[in-house]
Amino acid sequence: MVDDLLASTPSRVLDVGCGTGKVARLFLAKGCEVLGVEPDSRMVRVARSHGIQVEVSTFEAWDQAHRLFDLVVSGQAWHWVDPSVGPRKAAAILPPGRWLAIFWNRGRHDPATEAAFDQAYLRCAPALAKASGPLGNKPTDDARDIAAVAATHLFAPCQLRTYHWVQKYSRDQWLDQLGTHSDHIALESEQLAALFDAVGSAIDRRGGSITLHYETQLISAQRIESRTITPA
Repeated sequence: MVDDLLASTPSRVLDVGCGTGKVARLFLAKGCEVLGVEPDSRMVRVARSHGIQVEVSTFEAWDQAHRLFDLVVSGQAWHWVDPSVGPRKAAAILPPGRWLAIFWNRGRHDPATEAAFDQAYLRCAPALAKASGPLGNKPTDDARDIAAVAATHLFAPCQLRTYHWVQKYSRDQWLDQLGTHSDHIALESEQLAALFDAVGSAIDRRGGSITLHYETQLISAQRIESRTITPA
Protein backbone atom coordinates (compact mmCIF):
# COMPACT_ATOMS: atom_id res chain seq x y z
CA MET A 1 0.00 0.00 0.00
CA VAL A 2 2.79 2.42 0.89
CA ASP A 3 4.51 1.70 -2.43
CA ASP A 4 1.25 2.39 -4.26
CA LEU A 5 0.88 5.73 -2.48
CA LEU A 6 4.47 6.59 -3.33
CA ALA A 7 3.72 6.17 -7.04
CA SER A 8 2.79 9.87 -7.11
CA THR A 9 6.35 10.63 -5.83
CA PRO A 10 5.39 12.64 -2.74
CA SER A 11 8.24 14.26 -0.84
CA ARG A 12 6.31 15.91 2.01
CA VAL A 13 3.81 13.75 3.93
CA LEU A 14 1.42 14.79 6.70
CA ASP A 15 0.29 11.97 9.01
CA VAL A 16 -3.02 12.86 10.69
CA GLY A 17 -3.49 11.20 14.07
CA CYS A 18 -0.01 9.73 13.85
CA GLY A 19 -0.15 8.12 17.31
CA THR A 20 3.17 6.46 18.10
CA GLY A 21 4.37 6.93 14.53
CA LYS A 22 3.77 3.49 13.02
CA VAL A 23 2.55 4.88 9.70
CA ALA A 24 4.92 7.84 9.70
CA ARG A 25 7.93 5.52 10.08
CA LEU A 26 6.95 3.63 6.92
CA PHE A 27 7.08 6.81 4.83
CA LEU A 28 10.18 8.11 6.61
CA ALA A 29 11.97 4.86 5.72
CA LYS A 30 11.11 5.49 2.06
CA GLY A 31 12.86 8.86 2.12
CA CYS A 32 9.86 11.14 2.61
CA GLU A 33 9.85 14.19 4.86
CA VAL A 34 7.10 13.38 7.37
CA LEU A 35 5.22 15.57 9.84
CA GLY A 36 2.78 14.06 12.32
CA VAL A 37 -0.22 15.69 13.96
CA GLU A 38 -1.37 14.01 17.17
CA PRO A 39 -3.37 15.29 20.19
CA ASP A 40 -2.10 12.73 22.73
CA SER A 41 1.19 13.99 24.19
CA ARG A 42 2.08 10.51 25.51
CA MET A 43 1.91 9.03 22.02
CA VAL A 44 3.81 12.03 20.67
CA ARG A 45 6.75 11.25 22.96
CA VAL A 46 6.93 7.73 21.53
CA ALA A 47 6.71 8.96 17.94
CA ARG A 48 9.44 11.54 18.51
CA SER A 49 11.68 8.86 20.01
CA HIS A 50 11.56 7.20 16.58
CA GLY A 51 12.72 10.36 14.84
CA ILE A 52 9.28 11.59 13.76
CA GLN A 53 8.60 15.32 13.86
CA VAL A 54 5.19 15.76 15.51
CA GLU A 55 3.02 18.75 16.39
CA VAL A 56 0.61 18.28 19.31
CA SER A 57 -2.89 19.14 18.15
CA THR A 58 -6.12 17.79 16.80
CA PHE A 59 -6.25 18.03 13.02
CA GLU A 60 -9.21 20.39 13.25
CA ALA A 61 -7.26 22.88 15.43
CA TRP A 62 -3.85 22.33 13.81
CA ASP A 63 -2.16 25.44 12.38
CA GLN A 64 -1.28 24.91 8.73
CA ALA A 65 1.05 27.94 8.85
CA HIS A 66 0.90 28.22 5.04
CA ARG A 67 2.58 24.82 4.60
CA LEU A 68 1.67 22.49 1.74
CA PHE A 69 2.08 18.71 1.50
CA ASP A 70 2.17 16.19 -1.32
CA LEU A 71 0.29 13.49 0.56
CA VAL A 72 -2.01 13.51 3.59
CA VAL A 73 -2.38 10.10 5.24
CA SER A 74 -4.31 8.83 8.24
CA GLY A 75 -4.05 5.25 9.45
CA GLN A 76 -6.60 3.94 11.95
CA ALA A 77 -7.42 7.53 13.00
CA TRP A 78 -9.64 9.34 10.50
CA HIS A 79 -12.82 8.35 12.39
CA TRP A 80 -11.73 10.76 15.14
CA VAL A 81 -11.71 13.70 12.68
CA ASP A 82 -14.85 15.81 12.22
CA PRO A 83 -16.09 14.82 8.71
CA SER A 84 -17.35 18.36 8.10
CA VAL A 85 -13.82 19.73 8.69
CA GLY A 86 -11.27 17.06 7.85
CA PRO A 87 -11.61 16.67 4.06
CA ARG A 88 -11.79 20.41 3.47
CA LYS A 89 -8.74 21.04 5.65
CA ALA A 90 -6.84 18.29 3.86
CA ALA A 91 -7.71 19.94 0.54
CA ALA A 92 -6.35 23.25 1.81
CA ILE A 93 -2.87 21.81 2.30
CA LEU A 94 -2.75 19.71 -0.90
CA PRO A 95 -1.82 21.26 -4.25
CA PRO A 96 -3.88 20.06 -7.23
CA GLY A 97 -2.86 16.56 -8.30
CA ARG A 98 -1.82 15.51 -4.79
CA TRP A 99 -3.55 12.91 -2.64
CA LEU A 100 -5.51 12.27 0.55
CA ALA A 101 -5.24 8.65 1.74
CA ILE A 102 -7.11 7.24 4.72
CA PHE A 103 -6.94 3.57 5.69
CA TRP A 104 -7.74 0.95 8.31
CA ASN A 105 -6.80 -2.61 9.15
CA ARG A 106 -9.83 -4.84 9.66
CA GLY A 107 -9.37 -8.38 10.89
CA ARG A 108 -11.52 -11.47 10.49
CA HIS A 109 -11.31 -14.62 12.62
CA ASP A 110 -11.74 -18.13 11.30
CA PRO A 111 -15.22 -19.57 12.09
CA ALA A 112 -14.10 -21.74 15.03
CA THR A 113 -12.24 -18.88 16.74
CA GLU A 114 -15.11 -16.50 16.04
CA ALA A 115 -17.58 -18.90 17.69
CA ALA A 116 -15.33 -19.36 20.74
CA PHE A 117 -14.85 -15.61 21.17
CA ASP A 118 -18.56 -14.95 20.72
CA GLN A 119 -19.28 -17.22 23.68
CA ALA A 120 -16.64 -15.48 25.80
CA TYR A 121 -17.99 -12.02 25.02
CA LEU A 122 -21.63 -12.96 25.46
CA ARG A 123 -20.77 -14.33 28.88
CA CYS A 124 -18.41 -11.57 30.09
CA ALA A 125 -19.08 -8.43 28.00
CA PRO A 126 -22.36 -8.81 26.08
CA ALA A 127 -22.43 -5.16 25.01
CA LEU A 128 -19.18 -5.64 23.08
CA ALA A 129 -20.39 -8.86 21.46
CA LYS A 130 -22.67 -6.82 19.21
CA ALA A 131 -20.00 -4.59 17.67
CA SER A 132 -16.29 -4.49 18.45
CA GLY A 133 -13.19 -4.15 16.28
CA PRO A 134 -11.33 -7.13 17.79
CA LEU A 135 -14.31 -9.36 16.97
CA GLY A 136 -14.40 -8.13 13.39
CA ASN A 137 -18.07 -7.15 13.54
CA LYS A 138 -17.86 -3.39 14.01
CA PRO A 139 -19.70 -1.38 11.32
CA THR A 140 -17.48 0.68 9.05
CA ASP A 141 -17.72 4.38 8.25
CA ASP A 142 -16.47 4.05 4.67
CA ALA A 143 -19.65 5.40 3.10
CA ARG A 144 -19.67 8.38 5.47
CA ASP A 145 -16.02 9.16 4.75
CA ILE A 146 -16.45 8.90 0.99
CA ALA A 147 -19.52 11.14 1.11
CA ALA A 148 -17.68 13.72 3.23
CA VAL A 149 -14.80 13.89 0.75
CA ALA A 150 -17.20 14.13 -2.20
CA ALA A 151 -19.21 16.88 -0.50
CA THR A 152 -16.24 19.26 -0.65
CA HIS A 153 -16.16 19.15 -4.49
CA LEU A 154 -12.39 19.57 -4.08
CA PHE A 155 -11.36 16.00 -4.91
CA ALA A 156 -11.80 13.60 -7.79
CA PRO A 157 -14.03 10.61 -6.96
CA CYS A 158 -12.57 8.42 -4.22
CA GLN A 159 -10.67 5.28 -5.16
CA LEU A 160 -10.95 2.14 -3.02
CA ARG A 161 -8.30 -0.56 -2.70
CA THR A 162 -8.01 -3.57 -0.41
CA TYR A 163 -4.80 -5.32 0.61
CA HIS A 164 -4.98 -8.81 2.13
CA TRP A 165 -2.56 -10.24 4.70
CA VAL A 166 -2.51 -12.55 7.72
CA GLN A 167 -1.07 -12.24 11.22
CA LYS A 168 -0.57 -14.92 13.85
CA TYR A 169 -0.95 -14.00 17.54
CA SER A 170 0.05 -15.93 20.62
CA ARG A 171 -2.29 -15.82 23.61
CA ASP A 172 -0.28 -13.07 25.30
CA GLN A 173 0.12 -11.05 22.11
CA TRP A 174 -3.62 -11.03 21.47
CA LEU A 175 -4.50 -10.06 25.04
CA ASP A 176 -1.82 -7.35 25.00
CA GLN A 177 -3.29 -5.58 21.98
CA LEU A 178 -6.86 -6.28 23.09
CA GLY A 179 -6.38 -3.96 26.05
CA THR A 180 -5.54 -1.05 23.74
CA HIS A 181 -9.05 -0.84 22.24
CA SER A 182 -11.12 2.01 23.65
CA ASP A 183 -14.29 -0.06 24.09
CA HIS A 184 -12.33 -2.60 26.15
CA ILE A 185 -10.53 0.06 28.21
CA ALA A 186 -13.94 1.46 29.17
CA LEU A 187 -14.95 -1.77 30.91
CA GLU A 188 -14.76 -2.05 34.69
CA SER A 189 -11.49 -3.67 35.76
CA GLU A 190 -13.16 -6.82 37.11
CA GLN A 191 -15.23 -7.26 33.96
CA LEU A 192 -12.17 -6.74 31.75
CA ALA A 193 -10.18 -9.27 33.78
CA ALA A 194 -12.97 -11.83 33.41
CA LEU A 195 -13.13 -11.20 29.67
CA PHE A 196 -9.37 -11.58 29.32
CA ASP A 197 -9.49 -14.85 31.22
CA ALA A 198 -12.29 -16.18 29.00
CA VAL A 199 -10.62 -15.07 25.77
CA GLY A 200 -7.26 -16.43 26.93
CA SER A 201 -8.82 -19.78 27.75
CA ALA A 202 -10.47 -19.86 24.33
CA ILE A 203 -7.07 -19.29 22.69
CA ASP A 204 -5.51 -22.01 24.85
CA ARG A 205 -8.14 -24.43 23.59
CA ARG A 206 -7.20 -23.41 20.04
CA GLY A 207 -3.60 -24.49 20.61
CA GLY A 208 -2.28 -21.28 22.18
CA SER A 209 -2.47 -19.03 19.14
CA ILE A 210 -4.88 -17.60 16.59
CA THR A 211 -4.49 -16.35 13.02
CA LEU A 212 -6.31 -13.25 11.81
CA HIS A 213 -7.12 -12.59 8.16
CA TYR A 214 -6.69 -8.87 7.65
CA GLU A 215 -7.82 -6.42 5.02
CA THR A 216 -6.14 -3.04 4.82
CA GLN A 217 -8.82 -0.88 3.25
CA LEU A 218 -7.62 2.29 1.55
CA ILE A 219 -9.73 5.26 0.49
CA SER A 220 -7.76 7.74 -1.60
CA ALA A 221 -8.77 10.89 -3.43
CA GLN A 222 -6.82 13.25 -5.68
CA ARG A 223 -7.04 17.00 -5.15
CA ILE A 224 -8.44 18.81 -8.18
CA GLU A 225 -8.17 22.39 -9.43
CA SER A 226 -10.52 24.78 -7.66
CA ARG A 227 -10.75 28.18 -6.11
CA THR A 228 -8.54 29.01 -3.13
CA ILE A 229 -9.78 27.40 0.08
CA THR A 230 -9.79 28.92 3.52
CA PRO A 231 -8.65 26.23 5.98
CA ALA A 232 -11.40 25.05 8.38
